[in-house]
Order: sequence, then C-alpha cells, then structure tokens
Amino acid sequence: MKKTLRNESPEPYWQYTGIQVITRMVAFLIASLSLFQLQAADTVHKSERITVSFDQTALKEAITLLENKTPYRFFYNHRLIDDSKKITARLVNVPIRVAVSALLKGIEVDFKIKGDQIILKKKRAELVLQTSSGTLTLVAAGEADNTAETTIDNFVRYELTVSGQVFAENSDPLPGVSVLIKGTTVGTVTDQDGNYTLRIPDEFAATGILVFSFIGYARQEVTVNNKTVIDLTMTPDVSSLEEILVIGYGTQKRETVTGSVSAVTSKDLESVHAVTTSSMLAGKLPGLSFRQVDGRPGSSASIQIRNMGSPLFVIDGIQKDEGQFNNISPNDIESLTILKDASASVYGSRAANGVVIVTTKKGKTGSGNTFSVDAYTGWQNWTRFPETVNAGDWYTAKVEADVNDGKPAADIMSREELSKWQAGTEKGYRSFDWYKYIIKGNAPQSSVTMSATGGSDKINYYFSLGRVKQSSVLGREYTFERTNIQTNIGAQITNRFKLSTQINGRIETRDQPGIPGEDDYWLPRFALFRNRPFERPFANDNPDYPNHIQNDETNFAWLNKKDAGYWTEDWRVLQLNFTGEYETPIKGLKAKGVYSYYYADRLMNGHEYTYDTYTYEEATDTYARTGGSTNPWRERGTRKVLETVVQGQLDYNHTFNGSHTLSATFVAERINRRNLETWVHSVPKTNELPILLFNDMDTYNDIDYEEARIGYVGRLSYDYQGKYLLEVAGRRDASWKFAPGKRWGVFPAVSAGWRISEEAFYKNFTPLSNTLSEVKIRASHGLLGDDNIPIGSFDYLSGYRYPASTAILDMIRTGGQVINSTTVKTAYDVQGDGRPITNISWLESRMTDVGIDYGLLNGKITGALDYFYRKRTGLFQRKEDVLMPRELGYDLAPENLRSDAYVGGEASLAYSGIVRGVSFSVGGNVSYSRLKQLTGYKPELNWGNSWDHYRNTGAATNRWADALWGLDAIGQFTSQEQIASYPVDIDGQGNKTLLPGDLIYKDINTDGVINGYDERPIGYSRTNNPTVNYGLFITLNWKNFDFRADFSGGSMFSNVRRWEMAVPFQNGGNLLQELYEDHWRREDPYDPNSRWIPGKYPTMRYANGDHSNYRISDFWVTNVRYLRLRTMEVGYSLPKTLLEKVKLKRARVYVNTFNLFSIDNVGKYGMEPEVANENGLQYPQHKLVNIGVNVSF
Repeated sequence: MKKTLRNESPEPYWQYTGIQVITRMVAFLIASLSLFQLQAADTVHKSERITVSFDQTALKEAITLLENKTPYRFFYNHRLIDDSKKITARLVNVPIRVAVSALLKGIEVDFKIKGDQIILKKKRAELVLQTSSGTLTLVAAGEADNTAETTIDNFVRYELTVSGQVFAENSDPLPGVSVLIKGTTVGTVTDQDGNYTLRIPDEFAATGILVFSFIGYARQEVTVNNKTVIDLTMTPDVSSLEEILVIGYGTQKRETVTGSVSAVTSKDLESVHAVTTSSMLAGKLPGLSFRQVDGRPGSSASIQIRNMGSPLFVIDGIQKDEGQFNNISPNDIESLTILKDASASVYGSRAANGVVIVTTKKGKTGSGNTFSVDAYTGWQNWTRFPETVNAGDWYTAKVEADVNDGKPAADIMSREELSKWQAGTEKGYRSFDWYKYIIKGNAPQSSVTMSATGGSDKINYYFSLGRVKQSSVLGREYTFERTNIQTNIGAQITNRFKLSTQINGRIETRDQPGIPGEDDYWLPRFALFRNRPFERPFANDNPDYPNHIQNDETNFAWLNKKDAGYWTEDWRVLQLNFTGEYETPIKGLKAKGVYSYYYADRLMNGHEYTYDTYTYEEATDTYARTGGSTNPWRERGTRKVLETVVQGQLDYNHTFNGSHTLSATFVAERINRRNLETWVHSVPKTNELPILLFNDMDTYNDIDYEEARIGYVGRLSYDYQGKYLLEVAGRRDASWKFAPGKRWGVFPAVSAGWRISEEAFYKNFTPLSNTLSEVKIRASHGLLGDDNIPIGSFDYLSGYRYPASTAILDMIRTGGQVINSTTVKTAYDVQGDGRPITNISWLESRMTDVGIDYGLLNGKITGALDYFYRKRTGLFQRKEDVLMPRELGYDLAPENLRSDAYVGGEASLAYSGIVRGVSFSVGGNVSYSRLKQLTGYKPELNWGNSWDHYRNTGAATNRWADALWGLDAIGQFTSQEQIASYPVDIDGQGNKTLLPGDLIYKDINTDGVINGYDERPIGYSRTNNPTVNYGLFITLNWKNFDFRADFSGGSMFSNVRRWEMAVPFQNGGNLLQELYEDHWRREDPYDPNSRWIPGKYPTMRYANGDHSNYRISDFWVTNVRYLRLRTMEVGYSLPKTLLEKVKLKRARVYVNTFNLFSIDNVGKYGMEPEVANENGLQYPQHKLVNIGVNVSF
C-alpha cells in the first residue's frame, strides 16, 4: 500500500464554514475585550490578610518581611526609622492595616495605604519621600489620604535628574523594573516602554549607585557618576531562584522545586528559526536527547527525555500528541518545561518517558497594548550529501572491476574508448552532473508572525497569526506551508472569579509530486547515486522526451507534477480550551475547571501517472518509447479526530506562623478520543480524470477507533522557611486498553529537598557562603505507568475475522476450462481472532533521581548535577516453553515478563555578568543515558550455546541493550602470496575471491573460519538518539547590538556505512568519490600482473555487495561524535531617539544562521552526522541563512 495514513499525529481541519465560525468567535472576543477594558477599574488589596510572627525583630527587617509576604511595598525615608526598635508580636490572619499599625505602635510614625504602596510618614509636620507614578513627591504628615501633594523640590536640594530606558536581552523594552538608589528606599519603576526618570539628591549624585532588579534577571548596579542618562540592558538570570516553573497541574518557584526539572523560555528559543518545535530544542536542556535524521520541509526531530522514549506532551495543561507539539507556532511559546523524574507521576499512565510541558503566551495585566511583527526570509541548502565520481572516473573504476572479476578482454572497454571518457570533450563522451541537475540550491524559507498583546486590571489578551513556508532543494514543487492562529484571553469577572479561553488553529499543507513508493522524496535522492554519470535526463537532450536509462524510475526528468502526478496532504486543526477559576472564601483555596475540545481533519489526495521514457534513433532522427510505467495509482484518505478533555482541580496554599507553607492539589481528569479514517485506492484508466470512479476502485478501508482515559491526581507539598522541602504525589489512572480487572493503576512519588545555604551555620561561615551562595540537595523516587504497548484496544475480548479467506465452490472444469459458470459460488470463512489478552497490564517504571542545584558568587554562576536510575518492569515476552496446539491457529499471548533499566547522569553550568559595558551569559550542559537489559523469562531458553549466551543481549541479563556487533578488521592483504598462505578462511570460499587490499578479520574463536561466531561489540545503536548529548550557548549584548550562538552535539551512537557508502556500483549505479580516490588499484588497470598501489579501501568490484569486504566490521563503522553550530544570530536595535520619531516601541534587524557547520568524524564521507540509514542517502538537514526584522508599536 502506498502512502497510507502516515505515522503522524492528528492535526485536523475546519471546513470553510468552520473558518467563518472562528472569525465570528474572535470578533466576539475582541468586542468583549473592549467592553472589559472600558469597565476596568483600579483594584487594591486592602482586604489582604496576613499571618506572621516577630521575635525581637528590627523594624526595618520586619518591614522587609511584610513586603515578602504581601503584594505591598513600603516607601519611607530611611532616616525616619529607628532600627534599634525591636518588635515582638504574633499576628494571625489580620488585615494589612492592623499589621502595619502593630509595627508602628509606640513611635511617631504614621502611614497611609495607596493601592499596593504603604507610605510611612512622620506624625505632625515632618515630610517623607513617596513614589507616585514614577516621580518623587512629599506628603504632609497627619493629612488625610486626599491631601494635596507638595513637590519635594521645595525641601530637598537636587544635583541632577537621571532618566533612561531598560531593555531585555533581546532589545525589547522591559516594563516593571525596579530602580532604586542603593541604601535608600528612593526609587521608581520603569513604565510599559521601559522608561524611567529619577531625581537624585545631591549626596548621591557622584557616588550613588542605582540598583536595577527584575524577576528572572540578574540584579545590576550602576554608579550614577553625575550622568543624566543611564540606559541598561538586563542580563537574564539563567537559574533565578525567583523563576516560576510550570510543573504538572501548577507552578512552583525554582527554589522550592524538589524534582529534576529543566526549563527554557521564549527568550531562549526566539533566535532559532526552525519550522517545527522539536527542531528548536537541540542542546537547550540538560537531559533532553536530540537527533534529526531527516531534514525535508516540515520535518521534525526525535527528542527524548534521558533517551527513555517518546515523552508525553502537555500544551496549556492539556495532554497532546507529538504532532500537535511540533506544529505550534514557535513565536507563541512562552515557556517549555521538562519533567525528568518522579515529578512526572502526576501524569500517570503516559508519563513513564517523562513529560514536556508547553505554555503559550498570554497578555500581562496593566501592560498596555502592543502590536508586533516578526518576519524573516532565508535561503536553504543541504548541509552535506555524499559525492559521486564523473564519467571518466566511473569508467576507469569499471575497467578495474571487470579485470578484477576476470572478464574476458573482449568484454572490457578499450583503452581508446576510456581515454575519450576521461577527456570528456567529445560529443557522446561528456559527463553529466546529476547533482547540479537535481539539486536547486538556495531554496526559500520565509515566516511572518503578527501579534497583539496587552491588558488592563480586568482583562488580558494575546492574539497572533503566523505563516511559514518552506521549499525543498529538490525543486520548488516540494513544499510545506503552515498557518497558525492563537488567541488567549483572560478576564477577571469578579474579585474571586476569573475566566480564560484559548483558541488555537492550524492549516497545514504538504504538496509534492506523486512518486511511486511510500516516500515521495526517495527517488530524487537515490537518483544521485543510481543514475550513472554518462546517462542524461533527456533523449538527445530534447526536453520533450525523458531518456530511457538503466533505472527509469530515478530519472529526474519525469519526477515532477506534470509527468509523475501529485500528492497532497492537508491538515485542519482547531483546539478550544475554556477555564474557570474561583478563589473561595477559605483563604488559600482555589477551584478550577477546564473543558477542552479538539477537532482535526486530514485529507490526503494522490495520483501517480503512467509515464513514458524514450531512446533516440540517430539514424532516423526519431524517438522510440522503450521504457516507463503503465501502473497508475490513485488514492484518497481522510481522517477525523475528535477529543474532549474535562478537568476539575482544587488548589490550596497557605503559610502558617510565617514559617510553614503547605500546598495541596487535587485533580480529576477524563480524556475521550475518537479516530475516523478511510482510505480508497483505484486503478484509473487515464492520467487526466481528477475523481475516483467506482468501477476503478479495488480497495476501500474504513476504521473507527476510540480510546478513553480517566485519572485522579493528588499532590501535597510542604516547606519550612524555604529550607526543608517535601512533596508527596500520586495518580490513579484507568486505561481502555486493558481488561476490567487490569484497568486501574496507582502511581505514587515522593521527593525531598534541603537548601543547606539557608541554614544559619552555613551563612555564618562566610568563606563558603560568599562563594558557594546557593546549595540545594534533592532526591526523588516514584512509580510511573505506561499503557503505550503493542496490543489493540479490545484485545481482551474474544473476536473473529471475517472474511479470513475465500473459496470458490461448485466450479466444473474440463481440461482446465470452466464449462458451467452459473454454478460457481464464492464462500468466505470465519477465523478466531486469537486468545483474548486478559493478563496484560501496565508497564511500570520506578524512577530514582538524586541531584544538587548550586549557585556561586551570588548567582553569577549556577548549575545542577543529577544521577538517575529508571527500572522498567512488565515488558512483553512470551513463554517460549509453553506450546500451543497448531489447530488453534494462534500463539500464546505475551505477558508482562521482562525488565530493563536506564542509568545515567547530567550536568549543567551557566555564568552571566558584565564586563566593560558588555553583558554576557555563557553555559553548557551534558547528559548521559544508556539502556540495560535486566531480566527475562527463563533466558536460558534462548541460549543455544555459550556463544549465543555471549551474543544474545536480548536474552542475557545485566547487559547493555544497544551494542552493535560486527567483525574486527585487523588489516588488509598486501599480495597474492599472503592471501594464498593465510591460515584463516576469510571469505568462506578458501580465500579464492580475495585480492590485495581486501580486508582481514580477526578469528576470535580461532576455528580457522570467519563467521558470525567471530563478531564482537564494536559500536552503539544505529537508530536511537545519542547516548551522550551536550549543548553550549553564548549571548552578548553591547549597546544596541546583540549576539547569540547555540551549539549542540552528541556521541556514543554509531553509523554503519553499507550499500552505496561501501559497495562500488551498488544497484549498477555510481560510486562514492571517497571510495574511488583512495582504493587499492593496479598501476595499469588493464594488466592483471601490474604492480598494486596501496590505498585505504579495497579494490574495485562491480555491484558485489555479498563480498566478504562488506560485512559489518569496525572498518565500516564510525562511532559518531559531533558538535554543530545550531544557531547564530546578530541583531541591531534602533536607538531610542529614532524610535520616538517614528512612533515605535522597538525596531530590530538581524541576520541568522541555522546549521551553519558541524565538527564531526563523518564529514569526509559527505554524510550528515545525524543520519541513520546505512546507505547515507537520507534527506539531510538544511543549513539556513536568513535576514529578519522585529517591529513593535
């Protein structure tokens, strides 16, 4: 069957009426947004209550404690507060006004609350400093809240006013940054455009220090030095303790996380201009392995958490498949978090391989409105592809091969003929470069994303519309296009009730010529080797007549839509999420409900035409049809996916006595999914008719497939003063796959952490605490489930197959002829569907992780170390010693009998700082994870002998599971005499087929014969992700310039060069240039007795892949190591003065590269380091150079 439903996740389809519905919904939401903005009003927190204890606490320290526990910020003159005053009090659930009054009892200081500001002032007539709308004012003591304000200019002498703008590292203005004069409470915050203005008292004009701080960024200090303008670019704190991480069904501060969790934000991803999400993540996260074996338009990479298999993907709280994940618009991603250990247990039955959590962007309350455009256009070329020889070299190698194969001289090309081909100047003797003909360099890729975001006190919104288009270097007829729409709106309906909605949709199209086979890209790639360099695409170079060559199917002359046909695949996807959150009257208790609806529609349409190839008859100047295809193929497939998710959630968070924080979460979740698929095939009688006729149909398949899951989640977290951390979690899940008695599973987990750096004894030991400023030890253990096992949805039920086979009855024949067709009858039989599988249940994974998070030099250097061990039990295996009667027609059902384990570790390190006005960050990560086979059912049943025990890693216990076995090549023969006297039979024919240059293998078992018993482990997995993965990054910011480079790499995986990569003239085609340039050859290729010239590779033979030279051995195996410059970007942001003139918030231009180069040990073969196919002919990754702009206003 050709190009049936591909192994891609569902990504659906609106009809045109659906698009109209979405348009109206968006219009309604925008109208609602406008209404809410008009109704928005200032909100205050005067009802805020607090529980806190003070024991001989200094007043300033007490104020700081209140600031940390409430949304309020105190403003006062530091000379107003007598810090010798000590406070002892225990306040339980009191309003903030009562708490402040308790602090100020007995002193001549009054206060007033204005929004989230608390202004302290002297009773009677003294005046105190206050921040109001970013300016410093003076308020008379004792006045009511509505007292007119008096400017401080009347009372304090100023030396200068400082103003400036604060930017994020991507040159976006950064609102909400705190700017304070160090040692005082005098300060302001930046507005929505990142601007600030601050009046500096004369005592601080020269030596005063401005402190800039913002969550997620490193705190920075700048000396005033009598400057009037101070602009600043903030440096991200790559592991800020204040960073909020999205975890399963909630969020948590990094400082209190006890699991192994890694995260990146949009700032880390925005310089990677990849088409799919997985392609953006190479080297970004410790513990995330990466391999992209195919680089065609719209392709994605294989990403795995700790190499354990495909993870679960969660997008905005909803479990999704890999296809949905890969086709999110990268510009819509706010953050991406991976759960690597038992912290994933809250996702139960689908979390055994870890969880990837994606959060899309949302508007920010009170941020104002911003419209942005991000656009780029670029040019793609293959990173690498193996090179072949020209016609002269091809014929030279062919002569060598014919002589080596012992052909008669009459059947070998003459010297004169060979000389003409080597010269390549005469007509009929010119080489043809198929690579230049097929590969069209500088294939375009472009993207445009428009977004609008903003918010008031009552509502926030984010809208985006993006489109990306990517073409192939195989010609502009191979394309991938995708349009994404994202709408996120949140509304504060009342003080306690909030509603939000998320709408995302996608229209995705793959369009290419209709090529025979499962893969429309395979023939053009294979043509580069199967087409011989003396063959040409058109007969007599006439473009109306495709040439008949040895492999007609790989002649690129007809591999186009006009002659070959077409194949298209369209996805239309719609996802709707509705969320309601209610803050109950019980302090700290919140309730949330989520309803999600997903609809996907796929339409595949293909038609492979018949085609003709021709031979030119020079004598008659005519073209004769001598090849082609008379086998047309017409197909159409549809798929509809409908999914609903319902969640109910309770969250509780409360701090008791100022020290004990308790958090709890309970979730109930139900998921229902239905797949409807059809596939129709016909044999059309013409290339022209676009419809499928009933009389032409020979196959019609119809599938209706349902699945359902239900789960209950519980999590309880406790921390004492942010030092001692404990979390207990679990999930009870049910899956539709199993029999009723095996359907439910319980998956508990526990984790704990100790922040040693918060202990008093640690802080007091300043030589250590000043250097190693943050230390947290954590450990976790948990049980995770996996229902992704190879059984059908209802295999626990008895069933039958109909029709199982067909019989013709009552046929009367004479001499082989039917003489009475009216009596012929067709009978169909029924066959049992096998023994019901009622004894299978979950695969279970027990995950243990021990780690340490650390920071040095007050957070300038941060990092983490982890060791992990995952033991998986319940893997499938049959009891081979239990035999079933053949009459039953089926085998014994598999059972949960085997076990394996992943073992490994990971490390990360990052440093950020500023040197001479250049802010920078640099860091890296490395991870190792490898699979071991542990136990199985009676492994001795699979051991025929001791060698079988040694070799059979699938049955042996406690063995690495991914070893690559092959022969040990210990040299090459140098003469016929050496071959004749060699005591070991290398080729299995007494060495009769060997020549100088052929490989010598080590006789491991010393039996005098080279065979499978001489194989040993020589490498690692050929198809899995690398065992070792690593990544590096560097960012630089100087004035208006920014720079970022990301490297990624891997090792401990193997590439085996076979077929076209090792065998000359494979399939009668061309040969690898590397093989030709450095092989054993005779000085005179026509003379069998000529002197041999040594080389690296064996001598030439014609398409003889069965020769002993080409057995898998360490001669042909490369254990790959590579480091690739994945992305590099240089950007320039227009200065503030120019932006103000053109009314823009931001304007930036940039030049970006993707996959620019790779340092590896397979480049000499022309191969991509990440390809998996042994012939090296997979579609390689693109290297991309593009230019782009970011504009906001």
